[in-house]
Amino acid sequence: MFRETVLLALREIRRNVLRSSLTILGIVIGVAAVITMVTIGGGATVQVASQIRSLGSNLLNVRPGQQPHGPGGARQAARLFDTKDLEAIERDVGGIAAIAPIVARNALAINADLNWSTTVTGTDNGYFKVRDWPLASGRVFTDSELRAGVMACVLGASVRDKLFGAQDPVGSAIRLGALSCRVIGVLSAKGQSSFGTDQDDLVVIPLRAMQRRIAGTQYVDTIAVSVRDGVATKKVQTDIESLMRERRRLAPREEADFYVMDMQQIVAAVSGTTQTLTALLGAVAAVSLLVGGIGIMNIMLVSVTERTREIGIRLAIGAMENEVLTQFLVEAVMLSLFGGIAGIALGLAAAAGGAAFLGLPFVLNVGIVVIAFLFSGAVGVMFGYFPARKAAQLDPIEALRHE
Repeated sequence: MFRETVLLALREIRRNVLRSSLTILGIVIGVAAVITMVTIGGGATVQVASQIRSLGSNLLNVRPGQQPHGPGGARQAARLFDTKDLEAIERDVGGIAAIAPIVARNALAINADLNWSTTVTGTDNGYFKVRDWPLASGRVFTDSELRAGVMACVLGASVRDKLFGAQDPVGSAIRLGALSCRVIGVLSAKGQSSFGTDQDDLVVIPLRAMQRRIAGTQYVDTIAVSVRDGVATKKVQTDIESLMRERRRLAPREEADFYVMDMQQIVAAVSGTTQTLTALLGAVAAVSLLVGGIGIMNIMLVSVTERTREIGIRLAIGAMENEVLTQFLVEAVMLSLFGGIAGIALGLAAAAGGAAFLGLPFVLNVGIVVIAFLFSGAVGVMFGYFPARKAAQLDPIEALRHE
């Protein structure tokens, strides 16, 4: 019986192919929009989280001053760190995989007649471990270079491209301002961060060389800490805060003149924001599904009016009201499901194209595809029930008189 009902529904849909196609267009657009928005949003979330994690593995940044709040927030001036602070953290705080001091200044890098304004970072070999940043060629600093503050440098990929093009710069000499520096290595490319900065636009030199010859200070701007796998970053963060408060002689209730930034917290915050925006866009796109449902209800009401005499004949020869209701309801649901299937295909294609155009990873969310398909069927049931009920409750005698 149900099979015959489905066949009747398919016959009616085929009999008015153009009208049926236009009817399901709203469902197609709604499902496609939801899938496209959610899929692209999911890809954006994954990319942002990946870019932030590329800044370092389980990274904590210890910085002087008060943590800025909101865009444009400025840090208050505070006493900077020194190498003894770094040694104390490395000695007294457990769970640390690597630690590195960082002093950064802007400088003009020059090779022959080529020059490029970049960031010069003074640090040690712990920096490459903290940032999880392998070399593409060359080597890291030797102990003697670090102790003596030799002007040796490791180039970021962008600086290498600007000053040397496709040539291998290892062994060549460049100038950082007026200082000559020998290139000993090139970092592998990391690309742009989620904050819009080029991570590869830097030159790394020994900390002592930076302090003595460029910065003119013995202080450290930032202490970067990488936490071992399996160790809670929150615990290490708390231990560092306690140690630094003790070293800086801060009273228990005195406001700290430093802060420890956990990159995992930033990942969670940014991911939460992108997920919220994705959900909002998906909800807005889902409105078109309701519009499509109204279109199905409208066309089914028209169909009931057109087929009033047919309905009267079926009722007169013994068809039950439930059978007539089921016939029209199945027809509405099938229209909606056809729209759902077409919408899924269109949505996945649009999401793949959009992700490729925006440079985002294509992250297939099977759950949203299933939900969109089921919701399209539910729309058919909700908006098809009233026309089907109207058809089932027709008076057979009045229906047979209908012209």
